[in-house]
Amino acid sequence: MDLSYGPEYEAFRDELRAFIAANRHLAPAAGGPRDEKARAWQRLLIAHGYTARTIPTEYGGAGQPPDLLKSRIIAEEFASARISPGLGGQGISMLVPTLLEMGTEQQKRDHIASTLSGETVWCQGYSEPGAGSDLAALRTSAVLKGDEWIINGQKIWTSTAHLADWIFCLVRTEPEAPKHLGISFLLFRMDTPGIEIRPLVDMTMNANFNEVFFTDVRVPAHQIVGRRGDGWKVANVILGNERDSLADPNIAQARLNALVELMKTETIDGRRLIDQPIYQDRLMRIQGRVMAMKYNELRVLSSKLNRGQDAALARMIVKLQGTELRHELEGLGIDVMGERGLAYGANPHLQDNGAWQVHYMYYLGLIIGGGTSQIQKNIIAERGLGLPREPKTAGAA
Repeated sequence: MDLSYGPEYEAFRDELRAFIAANRHLAPAAGGPRDEKARAWQRLLIAHGYTARTIPTEYGGAGQPPDLLKSRIIAEEFASARISPGLGGQGISMLVPTLLEMGTEQQKRDHIASTLSGETVWCQGYSEPGAGSDLAALRTSAVLKGDEWIINGQKIWTSTAHLADWIFCLVRTEPEAPKHLGISFLLFRMDTPGIEIRPLVDMTMNANFNEVFFTDVRVPAHQIVGRRGDGWKVANVILGNERDSLADPNIAQARLNALVELMKTETIDGRRLIDQPIYQDRLMRIQGRVMAMKYNELRVLSSKLNRGQDAALARMIVKLQGTELRHELEGLGIDVMGERGLAYGANPHLQDNGAWQVHYMYYLGLIIGGGTSQIQKNIIAERGLGLPREPKTAGAA
């Protein structure tokens, strides 16, 4: 059996490697959505067709035909080079594919290009104090008066709200309808009068989350995606894209490469950690899981090209497996560093700017955020494997 990619794809790989070698000095070492170097790098990648590949050019993408193998090669080479594969985040990873599927032509032209380029930063208004795992219990209201929605309520755990230009937000527009049917999906600017943002410090000791309060916030009526009351359908498209983006196997591969390098340099009694059987065993277990996640991603990608292929179960496991894998991977990095693995914050012995410690705590949070592992297991069992649904108490919705 010949598993080689063939001359066409090896030539593409050579082209990509040449691009990385010539331009890697332009890649951001790190940087948030407001980092100009990161946005310039994003524009360069789009121009060369290395990100936003299949998004039409009229919406700011590269306009390339779908090609599973080229996408795989791009992911492999950027992970191997350990450089940024471009911008991500809630706007690019979650909203853009949703607008392509469900947005109006005007919404696509208004939002997709500026989101892809990093010019527009988005946050997600989903969870509320009484509506987390049971998202459909949300109570933030939107009342249509004339040609405007009037929004009142509260969201919580809103990532990047303090940086965002716009928000995509679930609101209740039909309070008398069954809870899954009375929800609408609105887009509006975060500088709209009546919005208050309060930061929440998470386990990384950074304020990555926020509380957001809405008091008589006025939103133009046309800034709704889908039909009024059908927001739950839009929400589920978003949630599917969110689960994929929270556990990217290509980023896991890049972190695995960094872990291997770390284990080659760290020693105990003069012996490299990577040569010691106990650490070898832990590393190989993680390598196997990363490989499995990469092959699972190929199954998901191929299903997008082959409409007859059912990859629903493959998509369901991504978030559960991926976040738990990253937490374990980052934890091994901390163990490998020994006592320096306990360093945090401004400690002078901190290594790699504290990336291992921050990622370890961040992914512990993500095991809960975006749908807890327990919720994910229920989804996999009931929707993926067809097991009996969880019993409901009398009177439960």
